[in-house]
Amino acid sequence: MSNENDERPMREVPIDWEALEDAFENNAPEVHSYLHLSTGEVLRVVDGIADPEMHTRIASDSVYLRIEPVSSREQYRWMERYIPMVDEPDLRGRLTQAIDGKGAFRRFKDVLMSHGPERERWFAFRSERLRVFMEAWLAAHALTPVARPAAAPVVEPPQDSAPISQDQLSGRRGRSADALRRQVREVTDTLGIRDLDKVLAFAEFVKARRAARTFGHRRDGRAEGEAPLESSPEGSPDDDEPEPSSSVPNTLAR
Repeated sequence: MSNENDERPMREVPIDWEALEDAFENNAPEVHSYLHLSTGEVLRVVDGIADPEMHTRIASDSVYLRIEPVSSREQYRWMERYIPMVDEPDLRGRLTQAIDGKGAFRRFKDVLMSHGPERERWFAFRSERLRVFMEAWLAAHALTPVARPAAAPVVEPPQDSAPISQDQLSGRRGRSADALRRQVREVTDTLGIRDLDKVLAFAEFVKARRAARTFGHRRDGRAEGEAPLESSPEGSPDDDEPEPSSSVPNTLAR
């Protein structure tokens, strides 16, 4: 028997995979992400920063589709599944201890900080899991991802409203890469050797994460016949934070 989704015509959308991945992994309760069904752009609205009226306009505009992120409980299961794949017994044991109890996501990340190759493998594994969820979500909403144009069109705001920019939605000021590099140099010039070691380690961490994402996005998709992910078992710590940017319970922390 076919359902409603089977009868809906498929709609092609030029998906921005990296932005969509960010939206799927960030389940902070104050962050709300939307997919623009014409351009494929992802807009993020942050409670307390974006204008509440702007939030209402976006939520009620049919050209935007609300993105439901992956739960912290499911992301916890990814760590559980990954640990048995680690070859080094000592590291495998440390990761097993790291995910026991509250603070599991942060401890897991901290353990991998000093293991570059294994950290890259983890990010590639995590990106593949996110890709599975994103593809299933797109299919459930009758959306077919297509290649993005070389120059993505500007997202048009809802009618009868002021233009909406991502800077407005996220509260971040636009700054050039050169200006940011200068600011980083000015800050690092004031640091001692121990602090510089920490800054370098984190920079390598971010670089590895970016490389893993790029690798995942260039793949043709998950392997054929891969089984869908199961729901997370009862008792996994869903009061913890996965990796992106908030320390509030049930959110992602980077």
